[in-house]
Amino acid sequence: MSVRASVPEVGLTAAARPSRVRWVVLALLCLVSFIAYVLRTNMSIAGETMMKDLGLTELQFGMVLAAFAWGYGLFQLPGGLFGEKVGGRLSMGLIVFAWGILTLFTGLVPGPSVIPLVAGLWLLIALRFLMGAAQAPLYPIMSGVSIAAWFPIAAWGLINAIPTTALNLGAAAAGPGVAWATEHVGWRNSFVFAAPLGILSAVLWWWFYRDDPAAHHAVNRAEVDLIRAGRASTEATAVRAPWRIVLSHPGLLAITGSYFCMNYVFYLFFNWFFYYLVDIRGLPHQVGGYFTGAQWIVGSITASLGGALCDRLCARFGPRAGCRITIVGGLLVCAPLLVAGAMVTDPILAVTLLSLSFGATQLTDGPFWAAAMRIGGEHAPAATGLMNTGGNVVGGIGAMLVPLTAAHFGWVAALSTGALFAVVGAGLWVFIRADETMVTDHHTPAS
Repeated sequence: MSVRASVPEVGLTAAARPSRVRWVVLALLCLVSFIAYVLRTNMSIAGETMMKDLGLTELQFGMVLAAFAWGYGLFQLPGGLFGEKVGGRLSMGLIVFAWGILTLFTGLVPGPSVIPLVAGLWLLIALRFLMGAAQAPLYPIMSGVSIAAWFPIAAWGLINAIPTTALNLGAAAAGPGVAWATEHVGWRNSFVFAAPLGILSAVLWWWFYRDDPAAHHAVNRAEVDLIRAGRASTEATAVRAPWRIVLSHPGLLAITGSYFCMNYVFYLFFNWFFYYLVDIRGLPHQVGGYFTGAQWIVGSITASLGGALCDRLCARFGPRAGCRITIVGGLLVCAPLLVAGAMVTDPILAVTLLSLSFGATQLTDGPFWAAAMRIGGEHAPAATGLMNTGGNVVGGIGAMLVPLTAAHFGWVAALSTGALFAVVGAGLWVFIRADETMVTDHHTPAS
């Protein structure tokens, strides 16, 4: 049944003025993204206290951080398929509910006085791997399913960037918030008190969201027409992506490699910035929390700017140039700022330069997702899932590579590795064309 036919008839005035339900959906996506990063960043902020309480070394704690990244990276592609198969309403509701439960269990992990240190370490590794797996489907579902269904193509750059702004704000709130909580109520309670955020937001999502905009009681025909503008058909399609084509598409492989490189820098900040400020730069615990929050605030501003810039450049020069200019520019700005921030001796100047370097990575995030969605076309969940697999498997590598590099060559070298990845990620855009949509044979069964 066509989308138009499924929408109840409305009056001429109401039909001429699109309803605004899509913006409420965007607000919910931002809420979920915000909560995701509160529940994800808490481990990095509480880590310095946890290491002392549980008797963990830097390398052991790196294993805990890597476990999240491996779960997150390995379940991107299956998560995108899961969302494509069951729809955004059920898939998002289930995974967000799981975040709350796993956060609660993390806060209940006993110390070495109750169970052996090795047992506690492996329990934390298992819980963080499961948390990574539960968070993995979030952005493939958000972009490939929900944003693709609820927003017009011309706005995909900015609409993908706004939840990135929200995730940065969530991480910014976690910085001083978790730092305060670990000092005043303990790291375990900081997890226990945050757990209801996931459970309550899952209930809210299930209550409001609908997979098909036309099925929502508050959406009128004009809003459906606006959402579908620029698409070949208003008919719903449910074509499974042939995996041999998705996994061998040159453009998708190149963008996956580039996102891998960008996210190496992201995870460098995500996993180690607070620890670096407190233990390496010698800042007080609470000050480190505020400076970590400041880094994420910078990222929240540049994320929306990058999405808006990408949409503007795509409208003027086409998606190939629009996505490429924004992403390559951001990565090439990121690299020298990262090296400079690692080398300067003044801690305030270092925080400023490093925060701007991180902001340059977030400038590229929305355009990366918009480009993958354009290349994937009707297979956007699979395309974004593949890209985000590469973008997050690197977290498991970086969580171990950074402390190993720091141990052998110092923290200046450890941070500077991100500059090399940023330059390589920019270079890969020679092989990426966001103006060419992947073509598949609808009659070919998925492998």
